[in-house]
Amino acid sequence: MTATRVLVLNSGSSSLKYQLLDMRDASRLALGLVERIGEQTSRLKHTCVGIGETREQNGPIADHDAALKAVAEELARDGIGLDSPGLLAIGHRVVHGGMFFTEPTVIDDGVITEIERLIPVAPLHNPANLTGIRTARALRPDLPQVAVFDTAFHTTMPESSARYAIDPRLADRYRVRRYGFHGTSHAYVSRETARLLGKDPAEVNVIVLHLGNGASASAVERGRCVDTSMGLTPLEGLVMGTRSGDLDPAVIFHLARVGGMSMDEIDTLLNKRSGLFGLCGDNDMREIRRRIDEGDQEAALAFDIYIHRLKKYIGAYYAVLGKVDAIVFTAGVGENAAPVRQAAIAGLEGLGAAVDPELNSVRGDEARLISPASARVAVAVVPTDEELEIATQTYALVGKSN
Repeated sequence: MTATRVLVLNSGSSSLKYQLLDMRDASRLALGLVERIGEQTSRLKHTCVGIGETREQNGPIADHDAALKAVAEELARDGIGLDSPGLLAIGHRVVHGGMFFTEPTVIDDGVITEIERLIPVAPLHNPANLTGIRTARALRPDLPQVAVFDTAFHTTMPESSARYAIDPRLADRYRVRRYGFHGTSHAYVSRETARLLGKDPAEVNVIVLHLGNGASASAVERGRCVDTSMGLTPLEGLVMGTRSGDLDPAVIFHLARVGGMSMDEIDTLLNKRSGLFGLCGDNDMREIRRRIDEGDQEAALAFDIYIHRLKKYIGAYYAVLGKVDAIVFTAGVGENAAPVRQAAIAGLEGLGAAVDPELNSVRGDEARLISPASARVAVAVVPTDEELEIATQTYALVGKSN
Protein backbone atom coordinates (compact mmCIF):
# COMPACT_ATOMS: atom_id res chain seq x y z
CA MET A 1 0.00 0.00 0.00
CA THR A 2 1.38 3.40 -0.99
CA ALA A 3 1.44 5.76 1.97
CA THR A 4 -0.44 8.96 1.16
CA ARG A 5 -1.91 10.01 4.51
CA VAL A 6 -0.66 12.89 6.63
CA LEU A 7 -1.62 13.48 10.25
CA VAL A 8 -1.55 17.18 11.13
CA LEU A 9 -1.02 18.13 14.79
CA ASN A 10 -1.51 21.61 16.24
CA SER A 11 -0.42 21.41 19.84
CA GLY A 12 -1.36 24.26 22.19
CA SER A 13 -0.53 24.73 25.85
CA SER A 14 -3.65 22.83 26.97
CA SER A 15 -5.08 21.56 23.69
CA LEU A 16 -4.36 19.32 20.73
CA LYS A 17 -6.10 19.82 17.38
CA TYR A 18 -5.61 17.23 14.68
CA GLN A 19 -6.67 16.19 11.21
CA LEU A 20 -5.86 13.11 9.16
CA LEU A 21 -5.86 13.75 5.41
CA ASP A 22 -5.39 11.56 2.36
CA MET A 23 -3.25 13.62 0.02
CA ARG A 24 -4.29 11.76 -3.12
CA ASP A 25 -7.32 14.05 -3.17
CA ALA A 26 -6.76 16.19 -0.01
CA SER A 27 -9.77 14.54 1.61
CA ARG A 28 -10.27 14.52 5.36
CA LEU A 29 -10.49 11.11 6.95
CA ALA A 30 -10.75 12.26 10.57
CA LEU A 31 -10.43 15.36 12.70
CA GLY A 32 -10.79 16.34 16.31
CA LEU A 33 -9.80 18.34 19.34
CA VAL A 34 -8.53 17.50 22.79
CA GLU A 35 -9.06 20.43 25.14
CA ARG A 36 -8.38 21.29 28.76
CA ILE A 37 -5.42 18.89 28.87
CA GLY A 38 -4.17 18.50 32.45
CA GLU A 39 -7.56 19.22 34.00
CA GLN A 40 -10.24 16.99 35.44
CA THR A 41 -12.67 18.27 32.80
CA SER A 42 -10.65 17.29 29.72
CA ARG A 43 -12.62 16.51 26.58
CA LEU A 44 -11.78 14.67 23.35
CA LYS A 45 -14.12 15.21 20.40
CA HIS A 46 -13.32 12.98 17.44
CA THR A 47 -15.02 12.78 14.05
CA CYS A 48 -14.51 10.03 11.51
CA VAL A 49 -15.52 11.72 8.29
CA GLY A 50 -15.81 8.53 6.27
CA ILE A 51 -18.63 7.10 8.38
CA GLY A 52 -19.98 10.44 9.54
CA GLU A 53 -19.59 9.56 13.21
CA THR A 54 -18.58 11.86 16.06
CA ARG A 55 -17.53 10.50 19.44
CA GLU A 56 -16.71 12.29 22.69
CA GLN A 57 -14.67 11.37 25.74
CA ASN A 58 -14.97 13.39 28.92
CA GLY A 59 -12.65 13.02 31.88
CA PRO A 60 -9.10 13.79 32.96
CA ILE A 61 -6.34 13.62 30.35
CA ALA A 62 -3.11 14.20 32.22
CA ASP A 63 -0.77 15.52 29.53
CA HIS A 64 -0.07 15.71 25.81
CA ASP A 65 1.35 12.19 25.80
CA ALA A 66 -1.97 10.86 27.13
CA ALA A 67 -3.88 13.12 24.72
CA LEU A 68 -2.07 11.83 21.63
CA LYS A 69 -2.43 8.23 22.81
CA ALA A 70 -6.18 8.82 23.19
CA VAL A 71 -6.31 10.26 19.66
CA ALA A 72 -4.37 7.24 18.36
CA GLU A 73 -6.93 4.92 19.98
CA GLU A 74 -9.81 6.77 18.32
CA LEU A 75 -8.10 6.60 14.92
CA ALA A 76 -7.42 2.89 15.46
CA ARG A 77 -11.12 2.30 16.15
CA ASP A 78 -11.77 3.69 12.67
CA GLY A 79 -9.09 1.49 11.10
CA ILE A 80 -6.79 4.43 10.35
CA GLY A 81 -4.50 4.36 13.38
CA LEU A 82 -0.93 5.58 13.78
CA ASP A 83 0.34 2.11 12.89
CA SER A 84 -1.54 2.13 9.58
CA PRO A 85 0.70 1.44 6.55
CA GLY A 86 -1.07 4.29 4.77
CA LEU A 87 0.35 6.93 7.13
CA LEU A 88 3.21 8.73 5.41
CA ALA A 89 4.15 11.47 7.88
CA ILE A 90 3.07 13.72 10.72
CA GLY A 91 3.02 17.47 10.11
CA HIS A 92 3.36 19.80 13.07
CA ARG A 93 2.39 23.43 13.30
CA VAL A 94 5.25 25.40 14.86
CA VAL A 95 4.51 29.05 15.48
CA HIS A 96 8.00 30.58 15.46
CA GLY A 97 10.79 29.52 13.13
CA GLY A 98 12.78 32.76 13.25
CA MET A 99 14.98 33.41 10.24
CA PHE A 100 16.52 29.95 10.44
CA PHE A 101 13.48 28.06 9.12
CA THR A 102 12.20 29.44 5.83
CA GLU A 103 10.40 26.31 4.62
CA PRO A 104 8.93 23.05 5.99
CA THR A 105 11.63 20.97 7.63
CA VAL A 106 12.00 17.29 8.55
CA ILE A 107 12.43 17.20 12.32
CA ASP A 108 15.59 15.83 13.91
CA ASP A 109 17.37 16.58 17.17
CA GLY A 110 19.06 19.63 15.67
CA VAL A 111 15.74 21.09 14.54
CA ILE A 112 14.31 20.59 18.02
CA THR A 113 17.31 22.38 19.54
CA GLU A 114 16.80 25.36 17.22
CA ILE A 115 13.05 25.54 18.00
CA GLU A 116 14.00 25.52 21.69
CA ARG A 117 16.39 28.44 21.09
CA LEU A 118 13.44 30.44 19.75
CA ILE A 119 11.36 30.01 22.92
CA PRO A 120 12.32 33.48 24.25
CA VAL A 121 10.57 35.11 21.26
CA ALA A 122 7.61 32.69 21.39
CA PRO A 123 7.23 31.71 25.05
CA LEU A 124 3.51 30.93 24.78
CA HIS A 125 3.65 28.85 21.61
CA ASN A 126 6.93 27.07 20.87
CA PRO A 127 7.02 25.06 24.15
CA ALA A 128 3.55 23.66 23.41
CA ASN A 129 4.51 22.90 19.80
CA LEU A 130 7.63 21.08 21.04
CA THR A 131 5.55 19.00 23.45
CA GLY A 132 3.46 17.71 20.56
CA ILE A 133 6.56 16.98 18.49
CA ARG A 134 8.28 15.02 21.27
CA THR A 135 5.14 13.02 22.04
CA ALA A 136 4.55 12.12 18.38
CA ARG A 137 8.21 11.16 17.85
CA ALA A 138 8.06 8.88 20.90
CA LEU A 139 4.97 7.12 19.56
CA ARG A 140 6.24 6.79 15.96
CA PRO A 141 10.04 7.27 15.95
CA ASP A 142 10.24 5.58 12.55
CA LEU A 143 7.86 8.03 10.86
CA PRO A 144 8.97 11.29 9.21
CA GLN A 145 7.84 14.28 11.25
CA VAL A 146 7.74 17.69 9.58
CA ALA A 147 7.65 21.14 11.16
CA VAL A 148 5.67 23.77 9.24
CA PHE A 149 6.34 27.25 10.57
CA ASP A 150 3.86 30.12 10.89
CA THR A 151 6.67 32.57 10.26
CA ALA A 152 8.12 30.92 7.13
CA PHE A 153 5.83 32.59 4.60
CA HIS A 154 6.91 36.00 5.87
CA THR A 155 10.66 35.42 5.55
CA THR A 156 10.46 36.84 2.02
CA MET A 157 9.87 40.33 3.44
CA PRO A 158 12.61 42.76 2.41
CA GLU A 159 14.80 44.13 5.17
CA SER A 160 13.04 47.48 4.84
CA SER A 161 9.86 45.75 6.06
CA ALA A 162 11.39 43.32 8.53
CA ARG A 163 13.75 45.66 10.40
CA TYR A 164 12.83 47.89 13.29
CA ALA A 165 14.61 51.26 13.42
CA ILE A 166 16.97 50.31 16.24
CA ASP A 167 20.70 49.50 16.34
CA PRO A 168 21.00 46.50 13.96
CA ARG A 169 23.82 44.96 15.99
CA LEU A 170 21.66 45.01 19.11
CA ALA A 171 18.68 43.75 17.12
CA ASP A 172 20.65 40.84 15.68
CA ARG A 173 22.07 39.89 19.07
CA TYR A 174 18.59 39.50 20.55
CA ARG A 175 16.78 38.44 17.36
CA VAL A 176 14.63 41.55 17.36
CA ARG A 177 12.92 41.93 14.00
CA ARG A 178 9.47 41.56 12.43
CA TYR A 179 8.69 37.90 11.82
CA GLY A 180 4.93 37.85 11.23
CA PHE A 181 2.53 35.02 12.04
CA HIS A 182 -0.50 33.18 10.60
CA GLY A 183 1.82 32.42 7.69
CA THR A 184 0.23 29.11 6.70
CA SER A 185 -3.12 30.88 6.47
CA HIS A 186 -1.75 33.80 4.45
CA ALA A 187 0.02 31.40 2.08
CA TYR A 188 -3.06 29.25 1.54
CA VAL A 189 -5.52 32.13 1.20
CA SER A 190 -3.38 34.20 -1.17
CA ARG A 191 -2.92 31.17 -3.42
CA GLU A 192 -6.65 30.31 -3.31
CA THR A 193 -7.52 33.91 -4.13
CA ALA A 194 -5.42 33.72 -7.27
CA ARG A 195 -7.23 30.50 -8.21
CA LEU A 196 -10.58 32.21 -7.61
CA LEU A 197 -9.50 34.94 -10.03
CA GLY A 198 -8.41 32.35 -12.57
CA LYS A 199 -4.78 33.44 -12.40
CA ASP A 200 -1.41 32.15 -11.32
CA PRO A 201 -0.30 33.39 -7.86
CA ALA A 202 2.77 34.89 -9.54
CA GLU A 203 0.46 37.19 -11.54
CA VAL A 204 -1.49 38.84 -8.72
CA ASN A 205 -1.04 41.17 -5.77
CA VAL A 206 -3.27 40.42 -2.80
CA ILE A 207 -4.01 42.01 0.56
CA VAL A 208 -4.94 39.19 2.95
CA LEU A 209 -6.92 40.00 6.11
CA HIS A 210 -6.85 37.11 8.58
CA LEU A 211 -9.42 38.21 11.14
CA GLY A 212 -10.00 35.90 14.08
CA ASN A 213 -9.46 36.42 17.80
CA GLY A 214 -5.90 36.96 16.65
CA ALA A 215 -5.76 39.11 13.53
CA SER A 216 -3.13 39.99 10.94
CA ALA A 217 -2.83 41.53 7.51
CA SER A 218 -0.32 40.82 4.79
CA ALA A 219 0.73 42.33 1.48
CA VAL A 220 1.43 39.52 -0.97
CA GLU A 221 3.18 40.52 -4.19
CA ARG A 222 3.18 37.88 -6.92
CA GLY A 223 2.93 35.05 -4.38
CA ARG A 224 5.54 36.42 -1.95
CA CYS A 225 4.90 38.25 1.29
CA VAL A 226 6.44 41.74 1.27
CA ASP A 227 4.87 43.05 4.49
CA THR A 228 2.72 41.85 7.37
CA SER A 229 1.18 43.46 10.43
CA MET A 230 2.46 41.23 13.24
CA GLY A 231 6.04 41.69 14.34
CA LEU A 232 8.49 40.19 16.82
CA THR A 233 5.43 38.72 18.52
CA PRO A 234 1.73 38.43 17.58
CA LEU A 235 0.99 41.60 19.58
CA GLU A 236 1.79 44.14 16.85
CA GLY A 237 -0.67 45.30 14.21
CA LEU A 238 -4.45 45.13 14.05
CA VAL A 239 -6.85 45.47 16.96
CA MET A 240 -7.59 41.90 18.03
CA GLY A 241 -9.89 40.06 20.39
CA THR A 242 -7.75 40.60 23.48
CA ARG A 243 -4.53 42.14 22.07
CA SER A 244 -3.98 45.86 21.65
CA GLY A 245 -2.16 45.74 18.33
CA ASP A 246 -0.07 48.82 17.46
CA LEU A 247 0.81 50.94 20.47
CA ASP A 248 3.23 53.76 21.25
CA PRO A 249 6.07 51.92 23.08
CA ALA A 250 6.18 54.78 25.59
CA VAL A 251 2.79 53.64 26.91
CA ILE A 252 4.67 50.73 28.50
CA PHE A 253 7.17 53.08 30.18
CA HIS A 254 4.32 55.31 31.33
CA LEU A 255 2.35 52.44 32.86
CA ALA A 256 5.49 51.21 34.64
CA ARG A 257 6.66 54.59 35.93
CA VAL A 258 3.39 56.37 36.59
CA GLY A 259 1.02 53.44 37.02
CA GLY A 260 3.44 51.34 39.03
CA MET A 261 2.68 48.27 36.93
CA SER A 262 5.16 45.41 36.61
CA MET A 263 6.33 44.09 33.24
CA ASP A 264 4.26 40.94 33.77
CA GLU A 265 1.15 43.03 34.53
CA ILE A 266 1.66 45.11 31.40
CA ASP A 267 2.25 41.98 29.34
CA THR A 268 -1.04 40.53 30.59
CA LEU A 269 -2.84 43.83 29.97
CA LEU A 270 -1.72 44.17 26.36
CA ASN A 271 -2.06 40.51 25.37
CA LYS A 272 -5.09 39.35 27.33
CA ARG A 273 -7.09 42.36 28.49
CA SER A 274 -6.88 44.79 25.59
CA GLY A 275 -8.23 44.86 22.03
CA LEU A 276 -11.99 44.52 21.70
CA PHE A 277 -12.21 42.94 25.15
CA GLY A 278 -10.39 45.83 26.76
CA LEU A 279 -12.49 48.41 24.93
CA CYS A 280 -15.95 46.99 25.61
CA GLY A 281 -15.68 43.80 27.66
CA ASP A 282 -16.43 41.46 24.73
CA ASN A 283 -14.11 39.85 22.19
CA ASP A 284 -16.85 38.02 20.27
CA MET A 285 -17.76 40.06 17.19
CA ARG A 286 -21.26 38.56 17.14
CA GLU A 287 -21.93 39.83 20.64
CA ILE A 288 -20.45 43.22 19.83
CA ARG A 289 -22.71 43.58 16.80
CA ARG A 290 -25.73 42.55 18.89
CA ARG A 291 -24.89 45.23 21.43
CA ILE A 292 -24.45 47.82 18.69
CA ASP A 293 -27.88 46.95 17.31
CA GLU A 294 -29.28 47.62 20.78
CA GLY A 295 -27.65 51.06 20.90
CA ASP A 296 -24.61 50.25 23.04
CA GLN A 297 -22.16 53.13 22.52
CA GLU A 298 -19.20 51.36 24.14
CA ALA A 299 -19.51 48.47 21.71
CA ALA A 300 -19.97 50.89 18.80
CA LEU A 301 -16.74 52.70 19.68
CA ALA A 302 -14.83 49.41 19.97
CA PHE A 303 -16.10 48.40 16.52
CA ASP A 304 -15.13 51.78 15.04
CA ILE A 305 -11.60 51.55 16.46
CA TYR A 306 -11.29 48.01 15.09
CA ILE A 307 -12.39 49.11 11.62
CA HIS A 308 -10.25 52.26 11.65
CA ARG A 309 -7.08 50.24 12.29
CA LEU A 310 -8.08 47.68 9.66
CA LYS A 311 -8.73 50.36 7.06
CA LYS A 312 -5.35 51.98 7.81
CA TYR A 313 -3.57 48.72 7.05
CA ILE A 314 -5.52 48.19 3.85
CA GLY A 315 -4.48 51.67 2.71
CA ALA A 316 -0.88 51.14 3.77
CA TYR A 317 -0.63 47.90 1.84
CA TYR A 318 -2.14 49.53 -1.24
CA ALA A 319 0.84 51.90 -1.07
CA VAL A 320 3.33 49.06 -0.48
CA LEU A 321 2.05 46.99 -3.41
CA GLY A 322 1.34 49.84 -5.83
CA LYS A 323 -1.17 47.67 -7.69
CA VAL A 324 -3.78 45.52 -5.93
CA ASP A 325 -5.78 42.77 -7.62
CA ALA A 326 -7.76 41.59 -4.61
CA ILE A 327 -8.55 42.21 -0.96
CA VAL A 328 -9.51 38.98 0.76
CA PHE A 329 -11.11 38.28 4.14
CA THR A 330 -10.53 35.03 6.02
CA ALA A 331 -10.68 33.34 9.47
CA GLY A 332 -13.60 33.42 11.90
CA VAL A 333 -14.49 37.11 11.77
CA GLY A 334 -13.35 37.65 8.20
CA GLU A 335 -15.40 34.73 6.88
CA ASN A 336 -18.57 35.32 8.91
CA ALA A 337 -18.95 38.99 9.89
CA ALA A 338 -20.49 40.77 6.90
CA PRO A 339 -20.65 44.14 8.76
CA VAL A 340 -16.88 44.03 9.28
CA ARG A 341 -16.24 43.45 5.57
CA GLN A 342 -18.71 46.18 4.57
CA ALA A 343 -17.26 48.74 6.98
CA ALA A 344 -13.62 47.94 6.15
CA ILE A 345 -14.12 48.51 2.41
CA ALA A 346 -16.54 51.44 2.68
CA GLY A 347 -14.95 54.61 1.28
CA LEU A 348 -12.36 52.78 -0.80
CA GLU A 349 -14.27 53.15 -4.05
CA GLY A 350 -11.71 55.69 -5.25
CA LEU A 351 -9.09 52.96 -4.96
CA GLY A 352 -11.20 50.59 -7.02
CA ALA A 353 -12.63 48.47 -4.20
CA ALA A 354 -16.30 48.06 -3.31
CA VAL A 355 -18.61 45.50 -1.69
CA ASP A 356 -21.91 44.36 -3.18
CA PRO A 357 -24.32 44.26 -0.18
CA GLU A 358 -26.29 41.31 -1.53
CA LEU A 359 -23.21 39.19 -2.25
CA ASN A 360 -21.69 40.20 1.08
CA SER A 361 -24.74 38.96 2.99
CA VAL A 362 -24.49 35.42 1.60
CA ARG A 363 -23.13 32.83 4.04
CA GLY A 364 -21.18 29.86 2.75
CA ASP A 365 -18.14 27.63 3.03
CA GLU A 366 -16.85 28.27 -0.47
CA ALA A 367 -14.43 30.90 -1.72
CA ARG A 368 -16.44 33.69 -3.32
CA LEU A 369 -16.31 37.24 -4.64
CA ILE A 370 -18.36 39.87 -2.80
CA SER A 371 -17.46 42.82 -5.02
CA PRO A 372 -19.52 44.13 -7.97
CA ALA A 373 -18.46 42.86 -11.39
CA SER A 374 -17.46 46.43 -12.27
CA ALA A 375 -14.99 46.78 -9.38
CA ARG A 376 -11.37 47.30 -10.42
CA VAL A 377 -10.16 45.49 -7.30
CA ALA A 378 -11.82 42.20 -6.39
CA VAL A 379 -13.02 41.76 -2.81
CA ALA A 380 -13.30 38.12 -1.74
CA VAL A 381 -14.06 35.80 1.14
CA VAL A 382 -11.79 32.74 1.16
CA PRO A 383 -12.14 30.27 4.05
CA THR A 384 -8.73 29.44 5.42
CA ASP A 385 -7.51 25.88 5.82
CA GLU A 386 -4.28 25.86 7.79
CA GLU A 387 -4.41 22.09 8.36
CA LEU A 388 -4.64 21.41 4.64
CA GLU A 389 -1.75 23.81 4.02
CA ILE A 390 0.39 22.02 6.63
CA ALA A 391 -0.52 18.65 5.14
CA THR A 392 0.22 19.89 1.61
CA GLN A 393 3.64 21.22 2.60
CA THR A 394 4.42 18.06 4.56
CA TYR A 395 3.42 15.80 1.68
CA ALA A 396 5.38 17.87 -0.84
CA LEU A 397 8.50 17.48 1.29
CA VAL A 398 8.23 13.85 2.37
CA GLY A 399 6.38 12.49 -0.66
CA LYS A 400 9.35 13.28 -2.89
CA SER A 401 11.35 10.46 -1.34
CA ASN A 402 8.44 8.11 -0.72
